Amino acid sequence: MTISNSHNITLARHIKRAAIGIALSSVAASASADWELDAEQTALHFLSTKNAQVTEVHQFTSLTGNVSDSGKLTINIDLASVDTGIDIRNTRMKEMLFNVSEFASATFEASVPKAMLSGKAGDVQLGPVEGMLSLHGMAAPITFHIAVSHVDDSTVSVSTTQPTLLNVGDFGLQSGVESLREIAGLKSITSTVPVTFTATFTK
Repeated sequence: MTISNSHNITLARHIKRAAIGIALSSVAASASADWELDAEQTALHFLSTKNAQVTEVHQFTSLTGNVSDSGKLTINIDLASVDTGIDIRNTRMKEMLFNVSEFASATFEASVPKAMLSGKAGDVQLGPVEGMLSLHGMAAPITFHIAVSHVDDSTVSVSTTQPTLLNVGDFGLQSGVESLREIAGLKSITSTVPVTFTATFTK
């Protein structure tokens, strides 16, 4: 069977258009992909002060989250991953403060300005991100002041530029703090908690 040159040309054009279409679709999908939190390069720390003069650093070791292409940020914190450096204190916090059997996680949701997500390698953008923190069955508005550093086209590093102060009373945690104070035989534990974090998001 003989295939005409015109048929060959037409077939080649269809193949070329299909290839271009696939390539454009791939680029579009990549451009619209969510930014996923890299848990291995993320750290969330909070401070507690006891007896008005001893301040200690604690952290959560298990976090998940993402930022959608539209800028919707969602971070989930596994409260059972609290790490204070002392096993018995970890257990007490999980059971007496956070009540992880009923409230397993905390969630922070916010809208990230698109300008913060766009940029080239080496760019750094500063600004506030306002959102809602849901913790222990309650929710309160929280603002983090952050720096967004663009590592490359598919990686951004985010870190707080100053601590954000949380009040345990906003989340109904006063009685838990008091229980921790009593069982540890302390004179006081502050109700204001500074929080800082560093996080890496990748596409």
